[in-house]
Amino acid sequence: MPEKTEKTWPSFVRTPEAARLLELSPRTLEKHRCDGTGPIYHKLGGRVVYAVADLQAWIKDCARRSTSEAASGLSDLSASDNADIAA
Repeated sequence: MPEKTEKTWPSFVRTPEAARLLELSPRTLEKHRCDGTGPIYHKLGGRVVYAVADLQAWIKDCARRSTSEAASGLSDLSASDNADIAA
């Protein structure tokens, strides 16, 4: 079995550490997780963990040039798609 190395295994952090890295409260990060608006997370047994790379990707996805820009993923939906989702 190959050894666990930094190159072959992702670096995972639990919710409190992920919140600290993102400068959010753990409760805010939990709310983002429940709403589906936060970074990708993994469930390992009963534990929620975040890959550091996923936290960095989420930060990148949250970048905006203007307050009028739509959130990632929502700009591709048409008005009829939004109505279908709401129904």
